[in-house]
Amino acid sequence: MTYQDIRQSLAQIIFETDTRLGRVYDIGLIVVITLSVSIAMLDSIKVIHDKYEHELWTVEWALTALFTLDYIVRLACARRPWRYARSFYGMIDLLSVIPTYLSRLVPGSQYLATIRFLRVLRIFRVLNLSTYQRELQYLRQALLASRRRIATFLFFVLTVVVVLGGLMYTIEYDTENPSEGFSSIPRSIYWAIVTLTTVGYGDISPKTNLGQAVASLIMILGYSIIVIPTGIIASSIPKPHTSDGNRTCAQCQDNTHDADAVFCKQCGQKLQQIV
Repeated sequence: MTYQDIRQSLAQIIFETDTRLGRVYDIGLIVVITLSVSIAMLDSIKVIHDKYEHELWTVEWALTALFTLDYIVRLACARRPWRYARSFYGMIDLLSVIPTYLSRLVPGSQYLATIRFLRVLRIFRVLNLSTYQRELQYLRQALLASRRRIATFLFFVLTVVVVLGGLMYTIEYDTENPSEGFSSIPRSIYWAIVTLTTVGYGDISPKTNLGQAVASLIMILGYSIIVIPTGIIASSIPKPHTSDGNRTCAQCQDNTHDADAVFCKQCGQKLQQIV
């Protein structure tokens, strides 16, 4: 087998998620990513770090070696290696291995190891499986179709919190203790955002009756506003066309076939009538 044949076979396994070996590779990648993120979280716990520091770093270096090998193989198999290296996933792949090496080579850079949490973004590769492509396309179309309405909604919310923050600053500003509570308009806007989003940290609260009344209205307004983005996106999700014959594929559940279709245009499975 020539080098080109090996390169093509590896590319099919790594980049083609609709093959059996490709699915196995992606599932294994998910396991390694999950283990790596778990190790990073455990290492941040002081008790565990002090007791198992050597073991945790041994596992971390082993996982980093796997990620490094994966990145090198992806570069070697890519049709345009430089283009892949500059792509979103290429940058994520690179950033997922660099911090571990820097933490040992450059003094004081051990805190950069937290960047290895970017490895979790690699799980999004699995969403490229053919099973999820149609659902991702629907979501992408919905977000693109509703982007202007979402931007208008965010601008409206920003305007509301600025106005309410300024109003609460006027009502609640304490001249005797200017450094406490609603001490500035930005801090009042912060309170308005926290209250409008129904988070309510409780670090700032109105003391006057008028301020509490306004706060009550903001809380009620928050419950009514918080559902708007969901409705905007849901209304923009394209409805898949379903023919009168209900030609649904029993294997991949695609139901966008023509009424006279015999085979599934997605997976090639023979169609059957589902009543």
